[in-house]
This record gives sequence, C-alpha cells and structure tokens, in this order.
Amino acid sequence: MVRNICVLSIKMTINYKKIEFFQNELLSWFKDNGRAFPWRKPKMTTYQVIISEILLQRTKAETVAKFLPYFLKEYPNWKKIGTATENELEALLKPLGLQSQRSKRLFKLSQAIKERKGRFPKKRSEIEKIPMMGQYITNAYELFILNKKLPLLDVNMARLLERFFGPRKLSDIRYDTYLQDLACRVVNTHNPKEINWAILDYSAIVCKSKTPLCDGCMLSSKCSSKK
Repeated sequence: MVRNICVLSIKMTINYKKIEFFQNELLSWFKDNGRAFPWRKPKMTTYQVIISEILLQRTKAETVAKFLPYFLKEYPNWKKIGTATENELEALLKPLGLQSQRSKRLFKLSQAIKERKGRFPKKRSEIEKIPMMGQYITNAYELFILNKKLPLLDVNMARLLERFFGPRKLSDIRYDTYLQDLACRVVNTHNPKEINWAILDYSAIVCKSKTPLCDGCMLSSKCSSKK
C-alpha cells in the first residue's frame, strides 16, 4: 500500500540551516547544469508523466529520452495504449530493455485505466488501487500534475541525501521513516520540481555511485560523508 509519506510528523535532529544550504546550493547549480529531458517540459499530460516514469525505472534518463518520442508516437494516450496487447508492448519496448517486465506493468496499468474509461484518479487513495502504481510513480504524479511537494525518492536521491545528512537505518527506502521525512523536508520549497530534478541530476553528474567527484563538490564543506 502506498502511503502519503510527507506527513512531517517525525521529530528530527537535522539542522535546518543545513537543509537550507543544501537547497540553495543545488538550485543554484541546477540553473547552469541541469539536464533537459522531454518529460521536464511544461504542460505534460498525466499519461506522459506516468509513461515516462515507468520507462525511467532502472534505465538511464538519456536512453529513455531517445526512446520516449518513438513510444508516444505509437501510443499517444490512454485510449490508444488500451488497445495494445502485452505482446505488442513487449515488441515495442525491446530496444529499451527489460521489455518483459515493462510490458506486463504497462498492460496491467492500461487495462485498469481502460476500465475507468480513460480517467486517471486524482486522490492518492484511489491511485493506490491501480496496478503497478508504487510510491515513486504516485509521488511523481502528485508532484507534476497536482503540484504537491513530494520527493522523487529513489536510490539516487537516497544516495545524495544519506551522504550529505547521514545514513538511514532500513534497507528499503520506502519504509525508512528518517529518509522519507528528510526527503520531504528537503523538497518542501517554493519550487519542489526543480529541487527534485537538481538532486537527481547532481547524483548522476557529481555525487555518483562509485566515483563521486568529492573534490569538486560544492556541498563538501558540510557533507557528512566527506567529513
């Protein structure tokens, strides 16, 4: 079950000046270094947001950016994808990889929306009932479509947050209350979309998984991991 993670009810010992420093530095960096992708364009439809986020899972953003226009040309909306078979989706997704898993997810999702006559629910409690809608994609929908201040918390965002603020306790980021609450507080700004993108881009370009560029990192002066 997907829960509303940004309740902000946990008493944290995080220094709020450190959060503010983190936000300001990343937003400043993002203005000059942020990546441009199709799904970051304004006025994205609900369908385009959901499809993009599904394709982005376990796949490099640059790879999805090249593939997405091709997919949307074949299946531009819920009505069209609702007519596709699972085999047809698998064949189309083959160049992207993980086609068997993705096709199953997309087929179940498309049929669920088809049963709702192409209408995607706006309430989180209703979204939870749709197959394959996990915490991350539900957050993305509420962030980009409903303009709610929610984090795109995946392994990349978790890596940057943990290195800078301190590690989580649980292996599954979906259930670690410290990391969930921290992520919510970090994106609780007047521009939550940009701070989410800034964190994801900084994780990909600077705070890399295996070879982080610590010497050139503008966050290093306050980074828990660097110390």
